[in-house]
Amino acid sequence: MKRFSAMVQTIIFGSFALAFMGEMLLVKSAVAAASPNPGSMQKSSSRTKTSEAFLTKEVRHELVMLPYYSLFDWLEYEIQPEETVVLKGQVTRPTLKSDAENVVKRIEGVQKVVNQIEVLPLSRNDDQIRRAVYRALFSFDSPLFRYSLGAVPPIHIIVNNGKLTLKGAVGSKADSDIANIRAKSVSGIFAVTNDLAVEKSSAD
Repeated sequence: MKRFSAMVQTIIFGSFALAFMGEMLLVKSAVAAASPNPGSMQKSSSRTKTSEAFLTKEVRHELVMLPYYSLFDWLEYEIQPEETVVLKGQVTRPTLKSDAENVVKRIEGVQKVVNQIEVLPLSRNDDQIRRAVYRALFSFDSPLFRYSLGAVPPIHIIVNNGKLTLKGAVGSKADSDIANIRAKSVSGIFAVTNDLAVEKSSAD
């Protein structure tokens, strides 16, 4: 148990592939002339895209840096019009939900934060499943062991009332299949959902 906790602590700051589904921001401005000025519209669009790109980068950075964000949590966000940030995902600590909202609120340019993060229920059985899945995926003899190294673990283990969802990304379809097979080998799981994305190589 102590050995497992130590392993988790080495990667507790990690996160990977926070999902971005932002919509195009629209700038509405009053125009004195009867017809719109194309040059003005282009400048507004440029400023909007710059603002969206800035918020995307800053929100991701702040979420990744949350001190208690671990591979047993999953956070994602969406940038909506009017500089609104919608937070989503699942976390094991209620404080992590509030911490995520607080750090995003402080980002320059953010006007509103909608916090839709789900706090997972306390469950001894779910905790046991989390530990068992971690060992199944990242044991030293596992082809997936390399994914447990470093500060940004790309595979997240989300357990809710005995149901497991794998989140994040891996380098190949084969790794995704291995993760799925190893997760399903863990006893006590009611269902396994594999939401792992496969990263595209530069050749694709």
